[in-house]
Amino acid sequence: MLSYGVQPGPRLLEVEPAMFWGVIVSMYIGNLVLLGLNLPLIPYLSRIIHLRRRVLVPFVIAFSLLGVYLTSLNAFDVHLMLGFALAGVLLRLAGFPLAPLLLGFILSGMLEDNLRRTMLLADGSLGFFLDRPISLGLAALCVLVWLAPLMRLRGSRKTRRTTA
Repeated sequence: MLSYGVQPGPRLLEVEPAMFWGVIVSMYIGNLVLLGLNLPLIPYLSRIIHLRRRVLVPFVIAFSLLGVYLTSLNAFDVHLMLGFALAGVLLRLAGFPLAPLLLGFILSGMLEDNLRRTMLLADGSLGFFLDRPISLGLAALCVLVWLAPLMRLRGSRKTRRTTA
């Protein structure tokens, strides 16, 4: 839309109603075409789960590399993706669960933006987080969640000592 001089956003319906409804109608048509294509292909597409890992993994890697490169047309992004993939493999080999790491990686940008906004509103004071009962309760819950693995480890050590 930007290449056509149209500013996307909440006022698009007011400023360019034809463009807005064109996008909506094209999405409906696209969904109908995909429905018509995918319903007969379901038995064939479901066979993908029966492929061996040594066949499937190269395809996943190739399509990932192609998607990253076609998104930005920049080789640096491909190298960055390969670096993150290597880090993921090393973390998996070290026994780290990857789902929390991925979730933290995805949500860290929003967390940082909102923390910066909160610190600006509070004039740089961390006491702002403990002023209200809800934020105090959430902070206490976070501390308990952070300390739970340590308490579990400590409890398992005590049971090992008493049984030995």
